[in-house]
Amino acid sequence: MGVYRRTVAFFLPFWWQTLLGVGFSLGSIGFNLLKPWPLKYLVDGILQAPDSPGVGQSREFVAHWFGQVPGQQILLLCLSVVVFSFIGGLFNLASNFLFLRTGLLCLMKLRTDIYAALHSLPLKFHDASRSSDSAFRVAYDSQSIQTVYNQGFATVFQASVTLFWGIAIMLWIDWKLTLASVLVLPAVLLAVRFFADRVRQQSTAIQEKESDLLSITQEGLSAIRMVQAFGREAFEIRQFRRRAMRSFGANMELNMTTVKSSLVIGTLMAAGTAVLYGYGANQVLGEVLPLGDLLVFTMYLTMLYQPLEQLSYTAWAMEGAAAGMQRCFEVLDKVNDVPEKVGAQRIEQAKGDIAFEKVSFSYDGKREILKGIDLIVKAGDTVGIVGGTGNGKSTLLSLVPRFYDPMAGRVLVDGYDVSDLTKKSLRSQISIVLQDTLLFSTTIRENIAYGRPGATFEQIEEAARKAQALDFIRSLPQGFDSQVGERGSHLSVGQRQRIGIARAFLKDAPILLLDEPTSALDPTTERAIMDALAALMKGRTTLMVTHRIGTVHHFDRILVLDQGGIIEEGTGESLLAAGGIYTALYRASEHKPKGEEE
Repeated sequence: MGVYRRTVAFFLPFWWQTLLGVGFSLGSIGFNLLKPWPLKYLVDGILQAPDSPGVGQSREFVAHWFGQVPGQQILLLCLSVVVFSFIGGLFNLASNFLFLRTGLLCLMKLRTDIYAALHSLPLKFHDASRSSDSAFRVAYDSQSIQTVYNQGFATVFQASVTLFWGIAIMLWIDWKLTLASVLVLPAVLLAVRFFADRVRQQSTAIQEKESDLLSITQEGLSAIRMVQAFGREAFEIRQFRRRAMRSFGANMELNMTTVKSSLVIGTLMAAGTAVLYGYGANQVLGEVLPLGDLLVFTMYLTMLYQPLEQLSYTAWAMEGAAAGMQRCFEVLDKVNDVPEKVGAQRIEQAKGDIAFEKVSFSYDGKREILKGIDLIVKAGDTVGIVGGTGNGKSTLLSLVPRFYDPMAGRVLVDGYDVSDLTKKSLRSQISIVLQDTLLFSTTIRENIAYGRPGATFEQIEEAARKAQALDFIRSLPQGFDSQVGERGSHLSVGQRQRIGIARAFLKDAPILLLDEPTSALDPTTERAIMDALAALMKGRTTLMVTHRIGTVHHFDRILVLDQGGIIEEGTGESLLAAGGIYTALYRASEHKPKGEEE
C-alpha cells in the first residue's frame, strides 16, 4: 500500500479536475443504470397480456407517461433508449476527458520529477547506474502513474458505484434472485487476489528485462563504428537475441497468467449467470416474477459482472503499475551523498585560489583513490597533474566542482569549503574541457553558448575565434547554425575540442580544469589545440591532467601522483633534474614511435 499512497500524492495538485470528473462519471453511471427500464416497460407494459401477473403497474406507468396509443408508446420507449445512451455518453465523454487529462498531467509531473532527481544526484550514482536504465525509468516506468490513475482510480470508482447501485436495484426487484446470482462473488475475489500477486512479480521481471534489452540496444548502436570495424555484427545480434528471448519469456509468462485468470473468472461468472437463468425462469413460470423484471435483472447482472471483470483486470494492471512506480520511487528516494547545505553561500566572483587539506577519497568506501592530499594552488597558477593510470588524477579534478565529496579532509576555493557553497555558484566559477568534448544534438552556436545561454552572437563568434574554431565553422554550409549530430558525430575530434574550448572561453570562468584535452589528437591538431588552450589559460587558475608530459612541462608546477598520493612536485626542469618518476615519464614520451612525439 505504501506505493499506492505515495502515488496518490501526485494526484493532489489536480484534485478539482478529479472532482469534476467524478461528477460527470456519476451522471454517466446514472443514465447507464436507466438503460434496462425501457425494455421492462416495453415487455410488461405493452407486449404482455393485460391479465398477466405483475404487469398492472407497468401498464399504468406506460399509459401515464407515453400515452394510450401502442405505436406511440413503442416509439417513445425506443427513443428513450437512445436518449439515455446519448446523455450518458456525453457525461462519459466529459469524465474520460478529465480523467485522461489528469492522468497525463500526473505523468508529466512524475517524469519531470524523476528527470530533475537524476540531474541532482551526484556522479557516484550515475557511475554505478546504466544510463539506459535511468532513461527507461523516465520514459516507460513513469507511465505506471497513468495506469494507477486512469485504470486504477477512475475504473475502480466507476465500477464500485455501478456495483453498489446495480446490486441495490437488483435487491429491490428480487432479493432472493440477487443472492443466488452473487453466490460466486467470493470465489471471483479470491481468484483475482491469487492472480494479482503473480502478475506483480512477473511485471517486475518484465520491466527489468525490457530495461536490459534497451541497454544492450543503446550500447550496440552507439558503438556501431567499432562493431562494423571489427566485424562483430553477428556477435552483437546474438547478444541482442538472447536478451530479446528473455523479454519474450517474461512477456509470455505474464500473458499466460492473464489468460488463465480470464478463463477462471469467466467460468465463475458464467456459473453465476446460469444460476440466475435457472432460478429466474422458474420464478417466471411460477408467476412470481414478471418476465420484464427477469429481463431487467439479466441486464443488471451483466452490468454487475462487467465492472467485476474490469476490477479483476484493474487489479492485475495495478500490480504491474506498482512495480513500475516502485522503480520510479527508487530514483526519487535516492539519497544525495553530495547534498547542498541549508543556507549554503553563493560565491559571486572567485579569484581562483584552490586548496586541498588532507583530502582522501574512495568510490566504494574500501579502496582509497586519494590519500591525504595536501595542495595549495594560487590564483592564476598553472598546475599539471601526471602519473600512471588509476592513480586518482581525474578524481582530484572532480573534487573541485564538487562532483564528489572527499571521504576525509576539505577542498577550498578562495578559502571557502566547497561544501559550504551552492553548487550552482561554485560551478559557475569553473570551466571544464574534457578528453572527449560532450556536444548536444543541436547547432554549433547553441553548443558554444551552453554555459552562457544569454550570450550574443558577437560574443559566441569571438569565443570561436579565440579557440581557433572560426575558420572551420565558417566553412560549413550553415556556419554557426550547422547541426553537430548525435554527440558531435558530424565533426572531427579536433573540431569538437575546439568547440569545447570556445565554450570555456565564452564562460570566462576564473578556474579552468583540463582533463586529457589532447590525448586523442594527432600531433598537428594537438599543437593547434594547445595554442588555443594557452590563450585560454592566461590569467586563470588551471589544473590539467595529462599523459602527454610535453604539454605541461613548462607549467608553473607539476604534480606526480602515484598510489593516491603526491610523490613528486615542482617545475618541469627541477623534476627532470631529480631523476625520479617524472624523469622516466618524460623520457618515455620523448621516445615514442615516430608520428607520436609531443
